[in-house]
Amino acid sequence: MISVIVAAYDLQGQLGVCLDSILNQSFRDVEVVAVLDQSAEFPAGLVDDYARRDERVSVVRLTGVAGIGRIRNAGAERAAGDYLLFLDSDHIIGGETLQAMADRLQSADEPDVLLFGHTRLHRGRSWPGAAAGLLARQGREPFASIDQPELFGAPAYSWDRLVRRDLWIRQELAFPDGLHEEVTVVHRAMLAADRVAVLKWNCVQIRRRHTQHPAGSPDGTHFDVFGRYEESFDLLEERDALDVVAPFLFTRMIRHYLFLLNLQGCLSRSDTAAVVPIMVGR
Repeated sequence: MISVIVAAYDLQGQLGVCLDSILNQSFRDVEVVAVLDQSAEFPAGLVDDYARRDERVSVVRLTGVAGIGRIRNAGAERAAGDYLLFLDSDHIIGGETLQAMADRLQSADEPDVLLFGHTRLHRGRSWPGAAAGLLARQGREPFASIDQPELFGAPAYSWDRLVRRDLWIRQELAFPDGLHEEVTVVHRAMLAADRVAVLKWNCVQIRRRHTQHPAGSPDGTHFDVFGRYEESFDLLEERDALDVVAPFLFTRMIRHYLFLLNLQGCLSRSDTAAVVPIMVGR
């Protein structure tokens, strides 16, 4: 039922815990597609050992050094499940999470997208995700995203939702090269979904401070974020959703920009000086 695509970049040595959190659950109708490139941060030996011990694990090997977008796309192409979940090595899913996902998919009559909560572990404390309040207010019945436009005010993460694989294929969804690769892909999936449902569980815990993937992209820069949001606003216009959704997406965009400006080590002083005029121009 569920294909978990894991970008096996493992700079902090957390991949084994991530894989165990998926494979040791009581829900068995799951596959793990672990994707690695040829850089030193991808532990091929560890991944191969899991694949030998558990037939639900398959391995995709990429040539050269790939960006996170290419890594995730390769996993999606290999996946065979009804739903796609994109995780990284610093994610864990706890307890009976997969069973809860499967039960909610069934009770919601197999929606196109299933949204769920997450937490972020930082300095020994667990913090709820930014979408927690929005998800708590949703009812049991599936809905069209255009009818709940406030959800576009939440961060666009690929790891706090399941996406139906046939939707992914029909819409020809793919992560772009560069940084902040999730933004437009998530918005495109949400706008294309006829039925969205919510599982009010904190299903995933992320154990890093930054919101962007540490593997990054060989040719990406943080200035990529401007193009991502431009593409998302173009999508709203194409689908006649601009008037309804744009106020929420605009607020999210500005919060994302400000987060990057304030994130220590994210932008150099010269980069920061260049970003401000672009924000004002928007």
